[in-house]
Amino acid sequence: QVQLVESGGGLVQAGGSRGLSCVASGTIFSLGSMGWYRQAPGKQRELVATITSGGTANYADSVKGRFTISRDNAKKSVYLQMNSLKPEDTAVYYCNVIHYRLGIFREDYWGQGTQVTVSS
Repeated sequence: QVQLVESGGGLVQAGGSRGLSCVASGTIFSLGSMGWYRQAPGKQRELVATITSGGTANYADSVKGRFTISRDNAKKSVYLQMNSLKPEDTAVYYCNVIHYRLGIFREDYWGQGTQVTVSS
């Protein structure tokens, strides 16, 4: 089993910045893509950004140029730096990790979510 612990959520004013962190622990064989998703009230969960084990990042159009995803493979961590925040960025942000048990069996893990609220 892999556990994910997120941190960094909170209240921030529009135009401000916030950083999120997610650390994976437990019995870890091989971590694949890591990423962040978010879910606003009344909406479906949506992709924010992902990053491969090799460092290739992918962003939702709505956050391109404002958010930056990064990872530290040694620390089994993924980060999301959010700048120029907008009220529409308000959501619960979830960390997601693709784990390959024994190096071959794919498993998806989710964090518990961290609330980010952007006030106007």
